[in-house]
Amino acid sequence: MIIQINTDNHITVHEAFEAELDALINDKLSRFSKQLTRVEVHLSDENSHKEGSQDKRCLMEARMEGMAPIVVTENQDTIMQAITAALDTLKASLTSAKGKARNY
Repeated sequence: MIIQINTDNHITVHEAFEAELDALINDKLSRFSKQLTRVEVHLSDENSHKEGSQDKRCLMEARMEGMAPIVVTENQDTIMQAITAALDTLKASLTSAKGKARNY
């Protein structure tokens, strides 16, 4: 599984955080690792330099073999909260999509 992390101009991802994020994604989505080909993470700060609630955005796109991409978006107060919420939503969406594909 390829994990690609993209950020806007207002968020900087250091190597240590990127490694932590890779480990978190691999751990949370481990049951889908054989079917997942790619997970793209897009991190952004919607208010840029201004303060605001729930202005950190995490968009995740997962590509499973033979299926359309699944995309989820979460907005939270911190980047880590947004990532965690997006991962939980993505995991639920992948479980649902896998179950629906099995029934056809």
